[in-house]
Amino acid sequence: VSAKHGTGVEEVLKAVIDRIPPPTTDIKKPFKGLVFDSTYEKFKGAVTNVSVKDGVVKKGDKIVSAHTKKSYEVQDVGILYPEQTSTGCLYGGQVGYMMANIKSMTDVWIGDTLYHEKSPVEALPGFKPAKPMVFAGIYPMDQSEYQSLKMALEKLTMNDPSVSVSNDNSEALGVGFRLGFLGLLHMDVFNQRLEQEYDASVIPTAPNVSYKVKLKGDKNIKFYGAEEIIILNPCKLPDPSIIEAQYEPMVYSTIIVPVDYIGDINPLCMERRGEILDQSYIDDTRIMFKVIFPLNEILIDFYDELKSVSSGYASFDYEDHGYQESDLVKIIYLLNGKELDELTMISHITKARQKGREIVEKLCKSIPRQLFKVSVQACVGGKVLAREDIQPYRKDVTAKCYGGDISRKNKLLKRQAEGKKKMRMIGKISVPKDVFIKVLTK
Repeated sequence: VSAKHGTGVEEVLKAVIDRIPPPTTDIKKPFKGLVFDSTYEKFKGAVTNVSVKDGVVKKGDKIVSAHTKKSYEVQDVGILYPEQTSTGCLYGGQVGYMMANIKSMTDVWIGDTLYHEKSPVEALPGFKPAKPMVFAGIYPMDQSEYQSLKMALEKLTMNDPSVSVSNDNSEALGVGFRLGFLGLLHMDVFNQRLEQEYDASVIPTAPNVSYKVKLKGDKNIKFYGAEEIIILNPCKLPDPSIIEAQYEPMVYSTIIVPVDYIGDINPLCMERRGEILDQSYIDDTRIMFKVIFPLNEILIDFYDELKSVSSGYASFDYEDHGYQESDLVKIIYLLNGKELDELTMISHITKARQKGREIVEKLCKSIPRQLFKVSVQACVGGKVLAREDIQPYRKDVTAKCYGGDISRKNKLLKRQAEGKKKMRMIGKISVPKDVFIKVLTK
């Protein structure tokens, strides 16, 4: 079978009909439909794709969403053949489309149950509202393109309401947006669509996750409006003195690999702070791991590393597993004592020094040399975890001194040192935008 060349597809479709039993359904029962997809059309609004589990739905019927409790009148209904083909009704066991004058995609939830207004039914199990798990900043490459990027995001989120959008601002990267996604694949697909469909040139920052903080003290709780708050931007993390507990998001993951690679998977899981719950053999050649990971540990390059150690044979899947209390710290980066808000990050205390050193080394390689020494520091709560200095350009002020008293040379060198010290105190370091792009994207 080749999807690329289309060979064998007809045989597969025939086999599906012959081997897979028909759905169990009863058209005499009240209508019950599962929403499994939706698209937005300019003049028709939200078009939902439904799988009819029981009963019949016809044009003109009044239907209700089990999740939003909103009522709609069916304007058109039909099958996908493969284009939309109106049939006037859908029976139990059929799959098709439905138009009901739904004006906003935020009213359509994948996994929702639809039913007749006068015949309520029990909602189908397993439905959970989409909750963003991964967050990243997106900034226009040129600030003059901000409005066009905003319009592109509005159009894309019409077809994908699971993406959360909020305004964001950065001294280095300018005005942009902070987006929330269901996962890394969702984020990659969204960014590709933004680039390919709307020709948007954007700077995406490295993804991060949302943390939960429990506050202490009535005054602090009143100030923040709640005892527990969600932190999406690391800069907004409150002072440790008013924090009672910190929580990070966890995921329940499944890893399937050939048995030959067991020895490589265990250390990888331990390195990423994973807790292995179970190891079981699927057959003689494959083993399945059940592991709980901190979401932050698998965000960037875990999947690539997993594929590398397993020679590409490993499969990886994960789902939300709530929050777990953790020892978290906020790492801030200083440039000659001035804080760089764009690089502030939240890390587990055991990984803070390693992450701090990595970013400091990147900055030292990326920031242009100045006429004075520039110190780059990574700090946690006033304690310096890592430091590197970018050495200044040096002018040979003694070049014109030919022999003579050594005190003349010393005087010139002293004057140069005083000048550089003064420049360091009042000099402003201009960090190019591409430096932040190199450090923030990975």
